[in-house]
Amino acid sequence: MNDSILLTEQKDGVMVITLNRPEVMNSFNWALLHAMEAKIAEIRFDPSIRVVIITGAGERAFCTGADLKERRSYTPMQVKEYVFTIRNLFTAVEQLNKPVITAINGIALGGGTELALASDIRIASQTASMGLTETRLAVIPGAGGTQRLPRLVGKGHAKEMIFTAKRINADEALSIGLVNRVCAAGTLLETCRQLAAKICENAPIAIEQAKYAINYGMETDLSTGLSIESNAYWVCIPTEDRLEGLAAFREKRNPVFKGQ
Repeated sequence: MNDSILLTEQKDGVMVITLNRPEVMNSFNWALLHAMEAKIAEIRFDPSIRVVIITGAGERAFCTGADLKERRSYTPMQVKEYVFTIRNLFTAVEQLNKPVITAINGIALGGGTELALASDIRIASQTASMGLTETRLAVIPGAGGTQRLPRLVGKGHAKEMIFTAKRINADEALSIGLVNRVCAAGTLLETCRQLAAKICENAPIAIEQAKYAINYGMETDLSTGLSIESNAYWVCIPTEDRLEGLAAFREKRNPVFKGQ
């Protein structure tokens, strides 16, 4: 797929998705929302894709959320529909059965930060800045920000960011745990590709079940979480990949996992 507003590139089990509206800082209009919805749904059932990287076109912005120029013309009901759609899209990203890495290559505001929050791992360029600035527009984060941000960085940091609508730079984002690491702008995508390659070395069913156990276990008490972990482990036991992992260890070679 190589649509004008959503670029994709697949190589060695890694799909790079690029939001391609740099003239409006890669903000989401209806067309981009629907293109992303379709692509995420397609990826879910494509076993050749092991890891997804999401980034933005250009050097200025990752994504600044809603296309406010377009949204100014919406009726209140259309605003509700838009928020419902983008919230469900980001939930689909969060629940995708493959790891998702966001390569935050510049400004990430509002829905841009919320998209990053819905991913599994966030890598930021040194030039990146992030923020949930919706209260400055007399609304609140509506695509998961009020829920995912405090779960990631704690209530105090989340409330300060949302109440003040402030932007933070990449180093501050790293210091509060909003991103996993920061790298030079010119090395961002390669850093993400290297991380994706390390993930691809491991068994895809095990990765999927680990993600499931972490995501759902974190929302429960410890006892329930341990039960979720046990059930996820049981899924791995009858797989061919588990036997391949044991054989490779015994034979002192790298395993070749097939996702079976």
